[in-house]
Amino acid sequence: MNEEINKALQILKEGGLILYPTDTVWGIGCDAANTEAINKVFQLKEREDSKALICLVADERMLKKYVKKIPEAAYAIIDVTEDPITIIYDDAQNLAPNLIAEDNTIAIRIPNDDFCFQLLRRFNGAIVSTSANISGLPTPKSFKEISKEVIKGVDYVVNLHREKICNKPSSILKLSSDGVVKIIRP
Repeated sequence: MNEEINKALQILKEGGLILYPTDTVWGIGCDAANTEAINKVFQLKEREDSKALICLVADERMLKKYVKKIPEAAYAIIDVTEDPITIIYDDAQNLAPNLIAEDNTIAIRIPNDDFCFQLLRRFNGAIVSTSANISGLPTPKSFKEISKEVIKGVDYVVNLHREKICNKPSSILKLSSDGVVKIIRP
């Protein structure tokens, strides 16, 4: 795993794209602070850049770097939820402008996956994580379902967990600064 982390880190630091296993589905990833790399993700996915992307952070300490004020409810949700959950936060900061939604929100997940955790800790920053498919097409449930177009469009494919089958992406909640919780994707 260490060798795979090192290879992925090199690509991320160079502004490239990686294809990597997460705690949910295979993701296309890049440095969440690199505007040009995020543009490459939108181009590869053939996705409008007005549609927001999710990013991953290693832990609550790293989360604080990207959200100005984390609502108390977020900590409770993170602590009690067993299934993967992405939370949309108000007042994003320290991320590429084209990653932050028009309403200044950002979708962030703390993955429960050793590879992702180690990669994020060593990268010491947020990494984009969007499903490894062309926009509008079904989310691949396994590595073998990822299109050749996506595989050829990234700079590095992580050679781990290729046999893993994923049932579904994370749930998504919008947690506003005023405490309002809205379920976006159950």
